[in-house]
Amino acid sequence: MPQISRFYGIIILMNFNDHLPPHFHAWYNEYKITVNIDDGEVDGNMPARALRLILEWWELNKEALMEVWNRAHSGVPLGTIEPLK
Repeated sequence: MPQISRFYGIIILMNFNDHLPPHFHAWYNEYKITVNIDDGEVDGNMPARALRLILEWWELNKEALMEVWNRAHSGVPLGTIEPLK
């Protein structure tokens, strides 16, 4: 699964040709979640502080995430998205 961003020990990933709805994966230590790009719905468990950071990053990058999602479904390199600072 290609990594598209990394910040504060959190890794953001996206699969090529993954299932709908558009989403990304976030890993932090042993925790893993998926986040719906359209509405921020979370599936999985994540410590509260890490989840707040992930959702802050998602809010800032919704448009870029959809561009990466579309590239993933076109089979072209995904590129990266600026980490949360």
